[in-house]
Amino acid sequence: FFSFLDLSIKDTTKIMFVSGPAGSTKTYMAVMSALRHLQKDNSLDLLYVRTAIESADKGLGALPGTIEEKFNPYMAPLEDKLDEMLPKTTQVKSDLIKSGRIQAMPINFLRGANWINKIVVADESQNFTFKELVTLITRIGDNTKLFICGDRMQSDINGKSGFSEMVKLFNDQESKDKGIHNFKFNENDIFRSEI
Repeated sequence: FFSFLDLSIKDTTKIMFVSGPAGSTKTYMAVMSALRHLQKDNSLDLLYVRTAIESADKGLGALPGTIEEKFNPYMAPLEDKLDEMLPKTTQVKSDLIKSGRIQAMPINFLRGANWINKIVVADESQNFTFKELVTLITRIGDNTKLFICGDRMQSDINGKSGFSEMVKLFNDQESKDKGIHNFKFNENDIFRSEI
């Protein structure tokens, strides 16, 4: 727990691959770290990135509305974490969202983006292809930190996941020296029901 936060808060940490089983606090810890960064530095924004891949065997089909309305159901894990962490007696969450300091975007719309002053949480990254992960990583600009969270056991894209391959690619001392780290949670870190 503390070693994750220590590593995530360091200025020298640029990218963290965060892996582990379901319920092991990957997203929770990444969002907590992001909120700490936002609290420390008013110039930073939080960007939540996910794929529009559904985890059910049957999809919902095309959703009506704007891109924000279509993507809103995929923001639920971020909303849950914000509700858990931010005080309910204030309007902190709605103020952060209304001011644009917290935003969400599907992975499909990243090409051409250049992130400056961002804390990016890429969630459910086991559902990103290797090409999508390359696109994600190559968006990083000045004063940006990227958390790439995933569990290779929960991939919904039938063997096309690039998550494990990308984690292995950056699992060496040279990567650590450049601020790219791997952090692995395990079964002992699961906070959900014992079932």
